Amino acid sequence: MSPETQSLLQVTGLVKRFGGFRALDGLQLHLNAGEILGLVGPNGSGKTTCINVISGLYAPDGGAIRLDDKSIGGLPSHRLVHAGINRTFQVPKPFLTMTVLQNVEVSIAYGGHAREGLDPRHLLTLLELESHAERPAAELNSVQQKLLDLARALATKPRILLVDELAAGLNPTELEKIAAKLKEFARSGMAILVVEHLMGFIAQVTDRIVVMNAGKEIFEGVLNDAIRNPRVVEVFLGQDDAA
Repeated sequence: MSPETQSLLQVTGLVKRFGGFRALDGLQLHLNAGEILGLVGPNGSGKTTCINVISGLYAPDGGAIRLDDKSIGGLPSHRLVHAGINRTFQVPKPFLTMTVLQNVEVSIAYGGHAREGLDPRHLLTLLELESHAERPAAELNSVQQKLLDLARALATKPRILLVDELAAGLNPTELEKIAAKLKEFARSGMAILVVEHLMGFIAQVTDRIVVMNAGKEIFEGVLNDAIRNPRVVEVFLGQDDAA
């Protein structure tokens, strides 16, 4: 059997159009249980669009997304959460007037795990937010809101966690802690897809990467091989930072 056949998540020929623009143009990738896959590429290459489609924020315009070999493309986000897929956002959107603790409690209830005794304070302690539990989420700084966003995603007990630029704005100590946490989650069997621009963070946490350009996969493998791949080098050195 091929790695794709054995994978928890399979994405084949994925297409997403916005008018005449193809943000995803036949994207292929697979994700295994217990693996951290990095999704990298220049700005505008389709990385966040990929997460948005897999998580149900956008419906695909072509191709297939399969979880446990069952088609899930086009399912709404709430159904995908209950199927075991959740995500963080580049710009977190917590319930600002609720406390940090209440935000996590709502996610536990939404994910259907309230009867399983999942402790919201354990998640807050895990991400060093326990001291802020009774504060309104609006009072958190941007890094703390990102950690709360992660706690909310974890509160639904995902089998697949999609992480969109979580590392941006974190200092080196915070980056090390988050990297260690993501690797701990993966060791428990969780599959994690990380979209990130910080190559040092990608090198630290990922088992494998997919490099995207113009909505397509142009490389799949380990980071050390990617940096020696002529096509990957050309894509990164030949483009500016325009979105």
